[in-house]
Amino acid sequence: MGILKEKFEAKALPLAQEIKELIKNHGELSLGNITVDMVYGGMKSMTALVTETSLLDANEGIRFRGYSIPELREKLPKADGDTEPLPEGLFYLMLIGELPDHEMVTHVSNTWARRSNVPRHVFNVIDELPATTHPMTQFSIGIMAMQTESIFVKSYRKGISKKDYWDPTYEDVMNVIARLPRIAAYIYRRTYKNNVHIEPDPTLDWAGNFAHMLGFDHDDFKKLMRLYMTIHADHEGGNVSAHSTHLVGSALSDAYLSFTAGMNGLAGPLHGLANQEVVRWLFQMREDLGTNSPNSQQIENYINKTMKEGKVIPGYGHAVLRKTDPRFLAQMEFAKRYIPNDELVQLVWKVYEVAPRILGETGKIKNPWPNVDAHSGALLVHYGLVEYDFYTVLFGVSRALGVLASLTWDRALGYGIERPKSVTTEWIKQYIQVKAPAAAAH
Repeated sequence: MGILKEKFEAKALPLAQEIKELIKNHGELSLGNITVDMVYGGMKSMTALVTETSLLDANEGIRFRGYSIPELREKLPKADGDTEPLPEGLFYLMLIGELPDHEMVTHVSNTWARRSNVPRHVFNVIDELPATTHPMTQFSIGIMAMQTESIFVKSYRKGISKKDYWDPTYEDVMNVIARLPRIAAYIYRRTYKNNVHIEPDPTLDWAGNFAHMLGFDHDDFKKLMRLYMTIHADHEGGNVSAHSTHLVGSALSDAYLSFTAGMNGLAGPLHGLANQEVVRWLFQMREDLGTNSPNSQQIENYINKTMKEGKVIPGYGHAVLRKTDPRFLAQMEFAKRYIPNDELVQLVWKVYEVAPRILGETGKIKNPWPNVDAHSGALLVHYGLVEYDFYTVLFGVSRALGVLASLTWDRALGYGIERPKSVTTEWIKQYIQVKAPAAAAH
């Protein structure tokens, strides 16, 4: 193992067990406005950020500037003949705080089309990577390669008043969002389609053009991309991708550096990577059971088997929500309208009928309901986008809308560098020795 590694193991594993006991026995002990449990538990439930663009309610789900997903699907402008909202409209809503009309959405779409040219060196950098490199790694490196174009960096070097920081940030944000579909589509075609690329179509909207450059010109897939880009765009400020973007941005890093940080967080299996894990699990279930259409009892047995192996049921559970994710329901509604007979989609629905009860009966899971990841992969598979390692890149393109709108607001409102206070486990143990007896006495 190596002497250094052995020494670390001898120190770390006993401390990990000690911390578990500490949380069990003193998790509710207050450290001021927070508890020991919160400090060790990923800061869950700690109100410590301001994010103007969206708010997540445990029971209502996500609201974008006060509007629920069903309301947005009704009220946001749509492409001609489409049933789903244009993501340009959601970006406008998050940035301005008002619902746009169709003319304003067209303006945003045209603005992004004009800004969408990606410098050649960005593609050259991506091409230097092995073709087997995970698409999210390629995506992150591609965004970083674009940082040479940062207007904020140039403005800051020349000297700019703090009150004007938002201006070059806005310009960078618009450029990043405009160019992401081109970079993402390039990675997809490079990795999975023999490096045969498709030029953008400037007559299409942002999400429709993305679908076109990926190689999916079916009208229903373009509708799906508009829905997907809208519902994945934001999820208030505490999730890893949003918080990472905000945190790095608080150091006055530009939009390229900040957004790349968010994407590196999104690539983790406990965040955006979960969408591909759902599809893997569904495929594995069908293979193990020997049928594409297992019945409810077979699904229940397979869920129990998965949990007994110490694994989670991918696509189920949420750090905040305590009901079915409205983004899951929006995708279910889409599927019922356009592809109700798809076998994989039907399997998603069958799991939905069984899984919440089983997970709830364990008594260990606060939210046994499906999240957005439980459904998205099955829709993509139906239309032929079966390379599920790429799904998180789609998520990343969408998430840019929310986190970069928020970054623009961070600059405009002059938020300072984020620097929370940290303590050691030894400090907490000493605090407990002093405070726990006093608390017990009361």
